[in-house]
Amino acid sequence: MTATLTAKNELLRLANHLSDDATWDDVLYEINATREIEAGLNDCREARLVSLDEVRKRLGIPE
Repeated sequence: MTATLTAKNELLRLANHLSDDATWDDVLYEINATREIEAGLNDCREARLVSLDEVRKRLGIPE
């Protein structure tokens, strides 16, 4: 959700994006996906990032 959109406006935008036969699961998926993407973008803006090397190290994945 962008800073200029209110939650209500964003919800209306998402609702208009859904097909007419969308289920409640579709609605919840779209809302949660939008929230997660926005949280990730906020983390990027605030420089709360972890490098790929650090992720590999934490998960025990070799390079």
